[in-house]
Amino acid sequence: MFQAPQLGPPAGSLLREGRAMIGALAEDFRQLPGVRVVAMQDVRVPDGFLPGCEVVLVESAGQEAELLAQRAVTSDWTVVIAPELDGWLLRRCRLVHQAGGRLLGPGLDVVELASDKQQTCEHLLRHGVRVPEGRVLEPAAPLPTGVPYPAVLKPCWGAGSVGLQRIDSPRGRLAPGAEDGPWRLERFCPGTPASVSFLCGPEGAVPLPACSQRLSQDGRFRYVGGQLLSDPELRRRATTAAAAALRALPALLGYVGVDLVLGAARDGSEDYVVEINPRLTTSYVGLRAATRMNLAGAMLQIAAGDPVDLVFDDIPIRFEADGTVEQLARAAR
Repeated sequence: MFQAPQLGPPAGSLLREGRAMIGALAEDFRQLPGVRVVAMQDVRVPDGFLPGCEVVLVESAGQEAELLAQRAVTSDWTVVIAPELDGWLLRRCRLVHQAGGRLLGPGLDVVELASDKQQTCEHLLRHGVRVPEGRVLEPAAPLPTGVPYPAVLKPCWGAGSVGLQRIDSPRGRLAPGAEDGPWRLERFCPGTPASVSFLCGPEGAVPLPACSQRLSQDGRFRYVGGQLLSDPELRRRATTAAAAALRALPALLGYVGVDLVLGAARDGSEDYVVEINPRLTTSYVGLRAATRMNLAGAMLQIAAGDPVDLVFDDIPIRFEADGTVEQLARAAR
């Protein structure tokens, strides 16, 4: 497994979520009989969150590429945990393939498509999947007047809510850094932010319980954490929309997440697929706590084409971006 080094001193939401994901997945793999886990870690990240794993410290970008190639070719599987930002995820997945390793994740064609938010939405739209109306905004271009506002501005190659900004009118002021690009400007879709994750293999994709997302209310949509959706109708709608998005993609392997917005219409006509994450997502930390099964083991079985009967407990769970999980009290009926 690999957690990509950050540019500059590691900090912020990407570091918190990355540590949470790699820590949870490594622990689950470590619990499997006969499995040895090797994890690559930025030397600047404080140690101690990967007990029982062989930790390989990375001191430079050049060393990172060399070590990733070496470890990938000697491992049965490689899981890359990295953001799509500026092609970080895609470059590391390519390294695994070029070294002759086996990537436990979507193929390079899916990673490249899903890393580009504009191309993803155009692809899904061609396959009949409902996505927010949007367009590309080139660097330094003025905000257009012929699109609906409020709108959301996001990097075309982005991840983890980095750079997201709500724009209320074409006269809106862009946040620092928004002069770079390209960017996707899309219609703001009100509703419940949600996600559905899938374990994928040659026999198809197995959906995991849908989760709601808690985002900051400051117009920047920073990811705070999530919670397993308790409303069965919202769960059904989320899974239906997310599954339609996956059917529009080539064959998938490993863990894939779909981000959505569930609108007010009960018939799902205001539900939109926003993004596809061709990698592990932070929801993993909550989903693994809602089942007595080993999700990493299930991922391996499904990737091998073996049937798995996943069972999740009907318990309300909330999780934070740093991996903290809390069981909530049940609502009175």
